[in-house]
Amino acid sequence: MATNSFSIKKNDLVKVIAGKEKGKTGRVLKILREKQRALVERVNMQKRHTKPSQRNRLGGIVEKEGSIHISNLMVICPQTHKPTRIKYSFIKGDGKGLKKVRLSVKSGEIIDKK
Repeated sequence: MATNSFSIKKNDLVKVIAGKEKGKTGRVLKILREKQRALVERVNMQKRHTKPSQRNRLGGIVEKEGSIHISNLMVICPQTHKPTRIKYSFIKGDGKGLKKVRLSVKSGEIIDKK
């Protein structure tokens, strides 16, 4: 059921476009491919009550990011700083062959850093 390719990758700057966190932006910390979800920095924060243990001596309430479905996120274009859809293209790489890159639909600029 999980697709091979998502237009969103780790360390991308994304904007939440639907749900209770709509309008917030953050960096993608992790992609959960099997569930088609992502963890976004400081978005969808959840509280967990933990008992004291050897790892966490004090225990208490721990806040951490909850996952958000990929369809509720949109990549922010680095040039225009606005949410954009993604298209793929091939450009000449450093070596012999072609390199697949992600492009912004609005500006046509390359989103991949490398």
